[in-house]
Amino acid sequence: MRKTCEYFFAPQSPWTYLGHARLIALAQQYDVTIALKPCDLSKVFSTSGGVPLNQRPPQRQAYRLLELQRWSEYLQQPLNLHPRYFPVMPNDASKFIIAAQLAHGTTAALQLTGAIMRGVWAEDKNIADSATLIAIATALGHDGNALQKAAETASVASAFDQFTDEAIAANVFGAPWYIVDGEGFWGQDRLDFVERAFAK
Repeated sequence: MRKTCEYFFAPQSPWTYLGHARLIALAQQYDVTIALKPCDLSKVFSTSGGVPLNQRPPQRQAYRLLELQRWSEYLQQPLNLHPRYFPVMPNDASKFIIAAQLAHGTTAALQLTGAIMRGVWAEDKNIADSATLIAIATALGHDGNALQKAAETASVASAFDQFTDEAIAANVFGAPWYIVDGEGFWGQDRLDFVERAFAK
């Protein structure tokens, strides 16, 4: 029976950005289905004790930058430590991704997710801006305007709320969060363990 990896994330997360391509590669290698579930991280934080970045102690903020630099260099993946549009409201981008998944399937939505996160962390794009999201989708060959209209529908909003509720019910407290065979893994630095779970 084919395994499924539930993939909870928020598109403004640099850690999700750093792990995204590797997760996709592992899923392809082990023939695992990815259940893409963008969620409202602010609501997840409110139930799990997490706090927004600007409310964390300065030593934690400084160490975060150090780790981001380390991982960016180690993975040879471009990452701007101080992107022009961050912090950024991610909910419209999350709904855009859900709209793409409903219209074009998970593979297309995963590709769009990667492009949106790359927009934040490597290309200084504002993913809270609808014109930017439309342009990113159009560059991938989609009808960006159609996806924008779909992202504003009640069905997409309902799916976004459902994924957030599922994250809270699964005791998610950060992003990215992967669930395989009922076991949760927090962070892109746990992908080695995710691979072991895929291989079982």
